[in-house]
Amino acid sequence: MSRRMGAVLGVLAVLVASCGSSACPDSPEPLPVRPAWQSVVLPDTPGVPGRPVVRDATACSGRWYVVGGVVDSAGDTHPAAWTSPDASSWVPLPTAPVTFYGRGHVLSAAACRDGRLAAVGAKSGGAHGNPRTGTWRQASDGTLHEVDAPFERYAGPRAVTVARLAAGPRGWLIAGSRIDGAAVWVSSDAAGFALVEGAPELAGDERGRTAAYDAVAVPSGWLVVGAVLPPGGTALTPLAWSSADGRSWRRAALPVVDGWGQAQRVAVPGGVPVAVGPVRAGFGSWRLTTEGWRPAGGFGAVGPGVAAAAGLVAVGRRLVAVTRDGDRHALWLSVDVGESWRPVSVPWSVPDSGDTAVSVTSTGDRLLLVADDGEASRAWWAGVSGLDR
Repeated sequence: MSRRMGAVLGVLAVLVASCGSSACPDSPEPLPVRPAWQSVVLPDTPGVPGRPVVRDATACSGRWYVVGGVVDSAGDTHPAAWTSPDASSWVPLPTAPVTFYGRGHVLSAAACRDGRLAAVGAKSGGAHGNPRTGTWRQASDGTLHEVDAPFERYAGPRAVTVARLAAGPRGWLIAGSRIDGAAVWVSSDAAGFALVEGAPELAGDERGRTAAYDAVAVPSGWLVVGAVLPPGGTALTPLAWSSADGRSWRRAALPVVDGWGQAQRVAVPGGVPVAVGPVRAGFGSWRLTTEGWRPAGGFGAVGPGVAAAAGLVAVGRRLVAVTRDGDRHALWLSVDVGESWRPVSVPWSVPDSGDTAVSVTSTGDRLLLVADDGEASRAWWAGVSGLDR
């Protein structure tokens, strides 16, 4: 076989591997999964009447959490969180802000460990209207306390984004970006985070400017996913980083067929890391193997706006992804570690706009879905067994 023919066959193999049943031309549209969604009520927060805005959900140690905020009649925001032992009956958590901007935070990202919650929140303000970001930590009495931190820990002239929060045996890690590229914040107890920026391999360098979008704990430490924009380039390509301690990092490029893509969410179903993000034809998934990252499946399509992976949760060996396609939010299910995907029916249509959100989480035998369509927030749970129909 000639080298040229071998290269052609290699490209075809990658195309086949990265083309899921719902992303390939002439492939039949897979039938949607229809979980038996059960509506639940998030009660009013005492002392702060207004409309709940939900942004994220997490679960661990048999305890469920939803985080977000409340918008009062004057349009001001306030931090809010709710907890449940079964994803069905909920109570609000008391919050204890300590800064001026903390009193207006909306909590956008959450993680928990050993039944204890931590969250990231922000409120736009100041002369330039930039986000004033901080973290929150649950105390033993259940109260969610704002953690006071120096202004430039998360904001300041070098700030770009503070994205997702992860928890694991080694503590807590926030993924995000600073002016020189991807960065993380690490903590052993969520009582105070140390900023790691400019780290070799993690930050941008002569290969391009990097950005980190999500993180997950793995047995060897931490896994972060994101993208890089090469010098002079116009197309992002997906990256992943691994670290034992959150401070020293190794970089890996994720393969893409047409030179464009982003790894925006990561989860570990059945012990196998899987990343998901937009690619040129829709959405793609990548799986980490003993030989490195390889393309898994493709699914969905892009709409009129910017496509993004908004969530990814491991449900045993299954995966449930939340996507935004420029028109609306959608749920997708994979039962084969990201190789193929089916749409999941949702009880409420949520448009894709700047003030809407959809999040999923799971533990035990239940899956929780929370959504905000910009006018109201709602929540549902469904039995995990319904995902196998």
